[in-house]
Amino acid sequence: MRGGRSRRAMSDINVVPYIDVMLVLLIIFMVAAPLTSPGTIDLPSVAKSSQAKEDPISVIVNADKSISVKDIKAGNERRATMREVAGIVQQMQGGDAQRPVVISGDRKVEYDTILQIMDGLQQQGIARVGLSVKPKG
Repeated sequence: MRGGRSRRAMSDINVVPYIDVMLVLLIIFMVAAPLTSPGTIDLPSVAKSSQAKEDPISVIVNADKSISVKDIKAGNERRATMREVAGIVQQMQGGDAQRPVVISGDRKVEYDTILQIMDGLQQQGIARVGLSVKPKG
């Protein structure tokens, strides 16, 4: 305490080094961000789908969950329950397990109903099962 002055402890924090570190990190991330490639998912497009060349067997699920199986080649159509679909499709295939089957579901039908039909067909050994979509346009 010479000369009447007392030394006081400095109570301020020097933030300049923190700002320097943050600016360096910002520059690093700004330079590195364009170099990273984001993951891309290649989704199939409805507009590019090809039409079936063979006459498929069509399983139609209406909005009221009623199911009908239609053989376009023979021109016959039968109503079915969930359990009967696979058997009727096998009869319509006539031993040709490679003949395609297309499931057409109304937009209001639950996804689970379509999956149950698809799973039942595949469990019965029906090899080519697909979903019918409306092309864009």
